[in-house]
This record gives sequence, C-alpha cells and structure tokens, in this order.
Amino acid sequence: MPLLKKQIRFLVALAAVLIVTEAINVFTGNGLNQFGLIPRELPSLPFIFTAPFLHGSPTHLMTNLLPLMLFIWLSMQWGNRTFWLTTLTIFLMGGLGVWLFGRHAVHIGASGMVYGYFGFLLLAGFRSKRVPYLIISVLVALLYGGMLFGILPTKAFVSFEYHLFGFIGGVIAAWAWVK
Repeated sequence: MPLLKKQIRFLVALAAVLIVTEAINVFTGNGLNQFGLIPRELPSLPFIFTAPFLHGSPTHLMTNLLPLMLFIWLSMQWGNRTFWLTTLTIFLMGGLGVWLFGRHAVHIGASGMVYGYFGFLLLAGFRSKRVPYLIISVLVALLYGGMLFGILPTKAFVSFEYHLFGFIGGVIAAWAWVK
C-alpha cells in the first residue's frame, strides 16, 4: 500500500476515534471527562494518555481536529520511527508537565498534542537541514506562528499548560529524534 494511502487511513481512523469518543462523551453528559488529567493527583497520572482524546464539547473537538490532523500528517513525513518517538515524547512531556505544574483543574483536549506537533514542526526542518523539511518548518512558522500566543495564560478555561508543555515536548522531540 502506498505511503500516502497508509497515512490517510491512519488519520481517518484517528479522527473517527476522536469523534466517536466525543459522541459517547456527549451522550454520557461528559462522563468520560473523569479520565482527564488532574495535576498532582496520583490516580490521575495514567490519564496523560487519555486526556488528549477527551473534549469539553463537540466545538472543542472541532477546533482541535483539523490542525491535529494536518500537523500529524506533516510530522509523519519524517518517517515512522521519528513520528512515533515524537508522539510518545509529546504525550509524556505534555502530560507530565501539566501533572507536575498545571493549575488544579481537569485538563482535557488534543490541543496539547497540536502544540506538541507544532513545536516539532517548527524545529525539525532546521534540525534536519534538508530542503523539503525546511520548507515544511518555514511554512508552518509563517502560517501558524500566531499559535505561539496560545502558550500564554490568556483564558481561565483554556489549559495553556497543555499548550506550553506539549510545545516543549515537541521541541525536545525534534532536538532528540531528528538528525
């Protein structure tokens, strides 16, 4: 199966998982959000792997879905190994950062992953020094550079902590996994 077809299948499957999860969450009155991440509460620690799949509303999911799919697809261009190591790094760094330093609240949403892939994409092209990857990094910086303001605490109900630590995780992943 050609690579692009595999990537599109993965993205469609991931989008379906996110949409079905949100539908279940809506029908259970946000009952799944109990699996969100609560800083410094030990029973919540494993939820660093579930919190990115949960959203407060369908609108919340939709605002994350398109940039998540785009940034995942662009990150896949560095190859499977780099993509999966980057994904794991973003999950761990983003989740642990929120768990250690976040405000006491239930932190949910894929935006930490979005910001993680964003951080990866900004640095990875420069780290690789290869023209196609440099082009991706420059285009992401030009088209999405305004996202950097999202790592600042601007709205009380938005987890800037997930944005910040996800972004840091993505930058660390680019530094660690891109040669």
